Parts: sequence; C-alpha cells; structure tokens
Amino acid sequence: MRRYVLTSLHLLALLGLPSPSSAETIAFTGARILPVAREPIASGVLVVREGQIVAVGPADSTAVPPDARRVDVAGKTIIPGLVDTHSHVGGIGGADDSGPIQPDVRILDSINVRNPGFRRAVAGGLTTLNIMPGSGHLLGGRTIYVKLRGGTSIEDLYIRDVDGKPAGGVKMANGTNSRAAPPFPGTRGKSAALMRAAFIKAQEYRDKIARAAGDPEKMPPRDLGLETLVEILERKRVVHHHTHRHDDILTVLRLAKEFNFRVVLHHVSDGWKVANEIAAAGAPCSVIVIDSPGGKLEAVDLDFKTSAVLEKAGVLTAIHTDDWITDSRLFLRSGALAVRAGMSRDGALKALTISGAKMLDLDARVGSLEPGKDADFVVLSGDPFSVYTQVLETWVEGKKVFDRSDPKDHLYAVGGFGAGLEGEPDRGCCDREDDER
Repeated sequence: MRRYVLTSLHLLALLGLPSPSSAETIAFTGARILPVAREPIASGVLVVREGQIVAVGPADSTAVPPDARRVDVAGKTIIPGLVDTHSHVGGIGGADDSGPIQPDVRILDSINVRNPGFRRAVAGGLTTLNIMPGSGHLLGGRTIYVKLRGGTSIEDLYIRDVDGKPAGGVKMANGTNSRAAPPFPGTRGKSAALMRAAFIKAQEYRDKIARAAGDPEKMPPRDLGLETLVEILERKRVVHHHTHRHDDILTVLRLAKEFNFRVVLHHVSDGWKVANEIAAAGAPCSVIVIDSPGGKLEAVDLDFKTSAVLEKAGVLTAIHTDDWITDSRLFLRSGALAVRAGMSRDGALKALTISGAKMLDLDARVGSLEPGKDADFVVLSGDPFSVYTQVLETWVEGKKVFDRSDPKDHLYAVGGFGAGLEGEPDRGCCDREDDER
C-alpha cells in the first residue's frame, strides 16, 4: 500500500484549513498533451478544479464544463510537473563533523524557503523535489519531499504522509565522499562495517521496545537516531543512497539485502557495468546525466548510456539534478541527453516524472496527467527534448507558480543580474545604477 495517498486537499479538509487553490474550473485546450500514463494526445483538453485534474483527453471527445474558464494553448505542449528525486536547493545544511552517521538530523530544519533556488526550479518545470543532505556522511539525515506550491515556511511546502507527518526518506552515501579522518571511515570496508553496526544496534533497540510491550519501566531511553534507523528496517522510510563505483553499488545492494531495507541508488556512474545485478535486486536507480563528466575519480567512467542500459535491463530509472550539479532550469536537457545516448523518449519522459514519483511513493498523486491526481503540469513552447523549447508556465495543484511572460519570473528563467538575490526577485539590470550609488 502506498504510504502517501492523501491529497493535500483532503488533508487540508481534515485539518479544517482553506484550500490554497481556487475553486475555479480551468480548461486548457488545443495543446499537444503528453500524459505519460497513456499515449500522446495531438490536440487535447486538460481540465483542472480545486487543485486536481478533472479530465484529460482528446479535444473531440473530452467535455469541457460550461462554467470552465478556457485557456487556449494551441501550438504548445503540456507535460506533467517534473519530479526531481535528488536536489539540494534551499541553502541546506544537514549533518556536521561530529560523526559519520547522524540519522537524528532532519534536513527540513535547515531549509530556507526564500532561497532563489526554488524560483529557478519552477522556472525549469519542477514541481516536486526530494531535498537531501549532502554526501559527506555515511548517513547524513532525513530527506524531505516538497511541493513547489509557494509559501513562507517549510510547513507550506512539505508533503505529509498518511499520519500527517513530513514525508521523506534517508540520505546515505559510500565511496570517497564519506571517507575522512576518524571518527569518519578511512576505507570502503570500514564504511560498510560502521553502517552494519549501526543497523544491528537499531535492531536491538527495536527488539527492546517490542519486549517492553508498552511498560515505561522496561522501555529503553528514547533515541531519535535509532528511531530513524528502525523506520528504515521496517521499510517505512526509503534509503536514498549516493553511490558511484560498481563495487560501491554492489556493497549497497549487499547491505540492503542483509537488513531488508528499501533503497534507491543515486548517481550510479558505473551502473551500466552492473545493470543486471541491479535489476536482479529490484533496486530503482536515480541517474545524474551531465554533459561534462568528471569531478571525482570514482565517477571517471560515468557514461551517457547508463540510463539506456538500465532501462533495457528492466530497472526503474529516474533522472535527477543534484542541483547545483545540474541547474534545475536544465532538467529537461538531462532527459534529452539520455535519449541521445539510447534511452527511449517515453522512458526519458517517465524518468523525469512518474518514475521519480514512484521512488518517492508519490505516484498516486503526481508524475502523470490523470483524473484525480494533483494538477501539477508544465506548459512548454515545443517538444520537451528540443534545445529550443522553453518552459512557459508551471502549475502546482491548480495554481500558476511560474509564468515566463512575467518579468520577475523571466529573470529567474534566464539568469541575469538579480536572479540569485534572496528576497529581491524584482531587481533587474535597470537597478545597477542605484547599486553603484
């Protein structure tokens, strides 16, 4: 059963809060629609109301409600909102130098929602993010799943699970990033040993709680870090694992099998070397696709073909930005590069949408254009994988959050002076004279 099946509107109703989206019905007509869940529609209709998709289909067979406001998008392309399984926007700071394993840390406690990275993300068509700690730790803390619906606090952005708690996974890493002087591991073998010991300790903590059977006198002292590890062991919280080299990938799969935890492999520079092993383990992969490989020795064999090889092997494959490694505004370009290297166009679009949603347990809500799902979509000027295509509008839960025709939004889309200044999105090149004074 999917853990995150409540829509934001259902949750708001339960909490007695007003819906952030308008009750107005809007029908987008005439666009080429790529629903992902079905075949492309040459000239379609997308109807949204109260933050959800009401209907999607061909123009000649999809009824438009008489009270709907019609928006003519003929000549444009509509795709689902893009899902980024691995982002670092928000000026985040997770675990510190006190130790290599810090599962008590929550990345949500460090996110600045006014950080301009969020505006650049919607300028790239991104609507759902998995914001993660860095990869300098074997375990750097809890990740957070957010919707880019706008707001003044992280509570306005994060997605809630069925219990109303922040939805997210856990960030883990191996390879060179998490190796350093003690107390950090100095070798790959020690890295695995430390994680194995941590999970065994969590098993013991879990068993003590079970034996206590609710008796406070027998309960072990509460440990926030071990609570997170127990959630991993109970498969309630997925591990998002930074890993590059083929042997590091296999080490992750070995640990996941030993402790029966759910894992998504991130980056997988050498994934093309061990695609069959990954497929046999049933582990999804979130791939980084960059046009200038390098940066670290363990990524020396990174190859554009990785996504294609994994797709052919039957691996659930997504693509991520690792923003800033890839600017969120260039996310569609990563999909295009994967297609260039042999991935199918259909697979590449899924890798930017529904495949990532599945890895975050959010595919009941986002990742495709279907009735009942959140009205998260992007209006493009042309084909999603053309270098000439621009993101014209981004909508989240029926609310327009980016409009390229708006000068303030345009600045975030194209860069330029002021595009990265927190809290001052309207400062353009014309304010230079004032600054010089």
